[in-house]
Amino acid sequence: MPLISNELLEILACPKCKKAVRLDEKAEALICEHCRLLYEIREGIPIMLIEEAECLEKQTAGESR
Repeated sequence: MPLISNELLEILACPKCKKAVRLDEKAEALICEHCRLLYEIREGIPIMLIEEAECLEKQTAGESR
């Protein structure tokens, strides 16, 4: 079962820049490539709050969630 539906993914946008986000199933998150932010998906619900987002540079620096 997918983390979120394709229909929902198509309408979601980054709250900071309003650009499309992509699903990262491994990280269980939505990613905005433009802002380099990761929005966690908790219990099937995307947490699309800028203040809750994680910087992608942290993720790629070897920090685990």
